[in-house]
Amino acid sequence: MEKKRIIFHVDVNSAFLSWECAEQLKRDPNFIDLRQLPSAIGGDKNSRHGIILAKSTKAKQLGIVTGEPIVSALKKCPSLVIVPPNFQVYTKYSESLINLLLEYTDKLQQFSIDEAFLDMTETCHLFGEPLEVANQIRTRVQKELGFTVNIGVSTNKLLAKMASDFKKPNLCHSLYPQEIKEKMWPLPVDELFFVGRSAQKKVEALGIRTIKDLATMDLSILKSHLGTKYGELIYRYANGIDDEEVKTEEGPNKGYGNSITLFKDITDLNLANHVLLALSETVSSNLRNANVKCNCITVEWKDYDFVTRSHQTTLESPVNTTNQIYETACKLLKEGWDMTPLRLLGIRATKLNTDDYCQLSLFHTEKDEKLEKLDLAIDKIRNKFGTDSIKRASFLTDSAICKHHLGKK
Repeated sequence: MEKKRIIFHVDVNSAFLSWECAEQLKRDPNFIDLRQLPSAIGGDKNSRHGIILAKSTKAKQLGIVTGEPIVSALKKCPSLVIVPPNFQVYTKYSESLINLLLEYTDKLQQFSIDEAFLDMTETCHLFGEPLEVANQIRTRVQKELGFTVNIGVSTNKLLAKMASDFKKPNLCHSLYPQEIKEKMWPLPVDELFFVGRSAQKKVEALGIRTIKDLATMDLSILKSHLGTKYGELIYRYANGIDDEEVKTEEGPNKGYGNSITLFKDITDLNLANHVLLALSETVSSNLRNANVKCNCITVEWKDYDFVTRSHQTTLESPVNTTNQIYETACKLLKEGWDMTPLRLLGIRATKLNTDDYCQLSLFHTEKDEKLEKLDLAIDKIRNKFGTDSIKRASFLTDSAICKHHLGKK
């Protein structure tokens, strides 16, 4: 008989804020714990620029939400303590969490910097019953790493993620198929994964207020108002149906990528392309440092409703130059983006060629060779004198977007 799947979703509570506190308390045990104050991680409080990236429970109680402009948050709470983001620290704590989780299973998919899915089907019995194991992990994270997580337990990724969003912080919850009607159906429809603000307005116009309303709605009506694919997707989700596997993370030899969370939503294609240029520089540099080229480029974007989409293409011949990756990325974004305001952009290079030689395109020109040599020369300068020793002139006028957040991922 096929084993019943056991899936965990691990979600760090107020990740950036928790990691900032953990780092500060490690340095100074007398440091005031920001988690006990109305506080947030965000942009510059003095210039009142940027958005809220994470907030404390007390800030949440005052109506402050992730993603809102700092100027708006300060109107709600003038005394709000705002700390600028430190992505080096966040990356360090994220990696520590992943390393701990890998002690329980190698079937792990990092969903974001502060979330991960674990397929515990084959290994859970080595540690105990599912909820018992989840609580063991939760306790270890708090004791060994200094921050807290919520863990959802179920038989598929969707239900595990929904369960981890139940009462917070520092708790474990189950949401098995037989518990859907009791635990999930009474929730407001906008708490269902993948139902953003725009979709919420559309379904509420149909009289749908709860997840149960959505789960019991005539599917043909949903398709006619929301589109065939999306209507069917959220209908399945409302009924707890999700067949997606936990996709094991690609190792460093499988792909290189980078993404950026933007200081403000982008609605202009030229500005979006400028961000892609910065990302292309990082990704192409990583490829060259590893002495590999890629045959596939993917662009992903997340809009202001937190809906993530992607578009990819397979290339005629492998590349690792900034210019080739950038031009391909711009083409992919133009083809796939419907101009909904963006808050995140990313590029991923996969299908790597690690051979000492590769099939050249028939259209490989002398200009391409010059660009390859130029990139290599820039790499040498940056490796010797630092990343900021040489930069594109266009970045000097747009440092607000490209100065931060461009670390490797």
